[in-house]
Amino acid sequence: MTRETTGKAYVVGVGMTKFEKPETRDWQYWDMAEEAGTAALADAGVPYTRVEQAVVGYCFQASTAGQRAVYALGLSGIPVYNLNNNCATGSTALMTARQFVEGGVADCVLALGFEKMSRGSLGGGAAAGDFSTSPVARHYGIMAARHGFEASPPTAQIFGNAAREHMERYGTTEVQLAAVGAKNHQHSANNPHAQFQDVYTVDEILAAKTVHRPLTKLQCSPTSDGAAAVLVVSERFADEHGLRDRAVEIAGQAMTTDTEESFASGSCIDAVGRPMSRAAARQVYERSGLGIEDVDVIELHDCFSINELFTYEALGMCEEGASGKLVESGATTYGGRWVVNPSGGLISKGHPLGATGLAQTAELVWQLRGQAGARQVAGARVGLAHNIGLGGAAVVTLLRKA
Repeated sequence: MTRETTGKAYVVGVGMTKFEKPETRDWQYWDMAEEAGTAALADAGVPYTRVEQAVVGYCFQASTAGQRAVYALGLSGIPVYNLNNNCATGSTALMTARQFVEGGVADCVLALGFEKMSRGSLGGGAAAGDFSTSPVARHYGIMAARHGFEASPPTAQIFGNAAREHMERYGTTEVQLAAVGAKNHQHSANNPHAQFQDVYTVDEILAAKTVHRPLTKLQCSPTSDGAAAVLVVSERFADEHGLRDRAVEIAGQAMTTDTEESFASGSCIDAVGRPMSRAAARQVYERSGLGIEDVDVIELHDCFSINELFTYEALGMCEEGASGKLVESGATTYGGRWVVNPSGGLISKGHPLGATGLAQTAELVWQLRGQAGARQVAGARVGLAHNIGLGGAAVVTLLRKA
């Protein structure tokens, strides 16, 4: 069948599980995928039989786990694509679904992401001192050349060292870093899907166990189990099925990967992705005709508190080096210029890698529809999602109420 391409794709259904500490709940990845997928389809009022393609993202399950996951929704024989793009996997699934719709390949595509993880810190793909087989060997090599390699968890270590560089270069303080964690824990208190809903003061965050100086445990995203799903459709499909009233347009989206800039400086700040994020944001603004000044609510990749500060700078929310002062000013919470991570972010909502980018989308869709309950951002019309993975990939998505 020949399809007309409109150049537009819409989110009409979202769903997610509660994010859980690993081994808390007796479920398998296909159970959580079924729960999230069923919720997204029910949200849209669209049966699984109308889904033409499925894009499924995960990092820690075996090949074709995507099929096992969607078979719980139905055995319709549709193509299922399995994706792994590190922590940017969920947003990569969304981007693939959008491209299928915008390109006229399909009118209705399900993007699904999940993860069943183990307790404890992520290894970062590199044993201490051994980078030879790791996909992120070059990234950790940058860190080791400048900072050495310590006994702390590798992922926390590279971001912690990036934080040290930011503090030395710009005068960023430990209090400002802790303010990110305090804000996001405060936000998660109103999110029933969040892994944690406890509120902490800046002093309590500073006093928590150090993972890698200056980052304490309450500034680091946890390992998590969970799933999220997003149904993406064409303009025609939305019109034919009466879905315009709940449709949220994907107004712009871009993915970037590492360039020479990521490694040329020898800085962990660049190695963990600030250049990628900056480039992706620039592309999205150019393609959509929207800028950061048009955005009301943001879900960004705060895998560690320092990465939220890097992302403020990359998105153009402040000048380079001024992000610590920005969070301290209250500009990124309720009553400020933007509300950043109303869900609690990765730090408090949780971080099941394959689900994270799609959970960000779910939160923004609820915000733009006015369905976010006690965490609703008043008058939200434009939302921005930022999802990044070492290795690397950065995806920035602009969503607009249709």
